[in-house]
Amino acid sequence: MDLRKLKTMIELVQQSGIAELEVTEGEEKVRIVRSRSTQMIAPEMTTMSLPEHPQPMAAPAAPVAIAPPAAPSGHEVKSPMVGTFYRSASPGAKAFAEVGDTVKAGQIICIIEAMKLMNEIECDKDGVVKAFLIDNGQPVEYGEPLVLIE
Repeated sequence: MDLRKLKTMIELVQQSGIAELEVTEGEEKVRIVRSRSTQMIAPEMTTMSLPEHPQPMAAPAAPVAIAPPAAPSGHEVKSPMVGTFYRSASPGAKAFAEVGDTVKAGQIICIIEAMKLMNEIECDKDGVVKAFLIDNGQPVEYGEPLVLIE
């Protein structure tokens, strides 16, 4: 496999935030894994052996161009702690905010559960909720973007 392709794939993994990428080209197989501390693990290359009676192969498909994900625009409300993200106070309750809602600075927009304590997260800017960047019930890290405000 071409070294330029490997570099491009490593950059793709770094920029996109995906955890793992595996590509097979003919006999060669490359697997790039991103560790949780955002350091790259060396690519793993393996060569597969060919069968004794080779089967006719179809023509290789044209490469598909992968567009890098668009960077979100707007103000990001970030997590002030590690915990679990929730959009409402309880499973059946109405969400604190929905996409398209107008919010004011200081308004509660979600909660983060940490050590069985529910911590209310307030919006730090007036605007309109453009997107929730975390799914309900998902773990979050300190400084991780939660909500996009426009």
